[in-house]
Amino acid sequence: MMRRLVVPALLAAGLSAAAMAPASADSVPASGEVVDALRNDNVYIDPDITTDQLPQAERDALADAADSAANPTYYVVLPSGTLNSEASVNNYIQDIQPEVGDGTYAVLAGSDELVINSTELTAQGNDELEQQLLSQGEGQIDTLVAVPDTVEERQSADAASDVFGTMLLGLLVVGVAGGGFFLYRGKKRRDEQKAKELAEIKQMANEDVVRLGEDIAGLEIDLSKVDEDTRTDYSRAMDSYDRAKATLDTISEPDQVKQVTNALEDGRYHMVATRARMNGEPLPERRQPCFFNPQHGPSQQDVTWAPPGGTDRSVPACPSCAQAVLSGRDPDVRQVEVDGRRRPYYDAGPAYAPYAGGYFGMDMMMGMFTGMMMGSMMGSMMGGGMLGGDMGGDMGGDMGGDFGGGGDFGGFGGGDFGGFDF
Repeated sequence: MMRRLVVPALLAAGLSAAAMAPASADSVPASGEVVDALRNDNVYIDPDITTDQLPQAERDALADAADSAANPTYYVVLPSGTLNSEASVNNYIQDIQPEVGDGTYAVLAGSDELVINSTELTAQGNDELEQQLLSQGEGQIDTLVAVPDTVEERQSADAASDVFGTMLLGLLVVGVAGGGFFLYRGKKRRDEQKAKELAEIKQMANEDVVRLGEDIAGLEIDLSKVDEDTRTDYSRAMDSYDRAKATLDTISEPDQVKQVTNALEDGRYHMVATRARMNGEPLPERRQPCFFNPQHGPSQQDVTWAPPGGTDRSVPACPSCAQAVLSGRDPDVRQVEVDGRRRPYYDAGPAYAPYAGGYFGMDMMMGMFTGMMMGSMMGSMMGGGMLGGDMGGDMGGDMGGDFGGGGDFGGFGGGDFGGFDF
């Protein structure tokens, strides 16, 4: 699973790398060229990047970090604009990783994209890797150099977590007669809840897939009569739709829906680009989807808006929703049904966080979404998650409630442990 790490605070200090000259999509290096470099040196730096933009000392620092890493670590450094979306970065790395092998991959595309992914870590470990790197607040190159040591720390933490879980399970089995029954019942309850959440979020994502499919089918286009750029954008929209549909058919965890919505975001942009080319209009800026309803496609501008009872924040909006907000009307917000009630998707609970994550990425969550997810979502993402939710909810409910002693196991509950789901 690829993780997007784009945080303004990271970009504030010592960024000679961020000054790399912008590049066009046509200048993306061939994956074979990158694979050969990573196999030989563990580092690929695009030849268009000069030593003025990335000094030799920083190049040497990356090479030394890769050479001294306890686990295989690979760096790819590209000019700004080479890969200008989360989807394009992920697709590019997915082409490279199988050829090079397991390890930790860190891809820096100027100041636009910083993606870090480690096959050495669990999904939660990758989440916590991001947060540990974010908290250091260093420049890009320093952040990249710190990756191997941070991965090693996360591996140790994962191992300690496994030991803790094993010890705790052993204590429960030994210390509580008949505890297996309650553990089973708690697991059954979690499985039922996960199945319910998965069905709900798949239905929501399916509506988005259908919407994109209808948009593609409704476009009157004769591929033999349009130029190559238009055919390329249209083909990419079709490919993104097919990828979203195929992924939706196979997901088994709510978290995996972000792969679907990430593909949909890519497809919607290329449909907008296709129409612009067909109409002889300027190619639109690649922007995040409309916050109020990602089905509306790419946003056109940022507007200042506040949720009911919340504070003002800047959010991306499509033309229709932007006009509604600016004129004091309610925008067309994406609604979902939760426990029989319709509510905005961003206030629907932690199960819907991956849905938004695929559309907006990590930087959006860290900025605009912070404080908006109305407790339950942010409680899960920023600290509720696995131990707080499962141990507090199921162990607290089953062990405390059924044994009548109450409370002690439940004291874990509610959201002080865990990592990002989003």
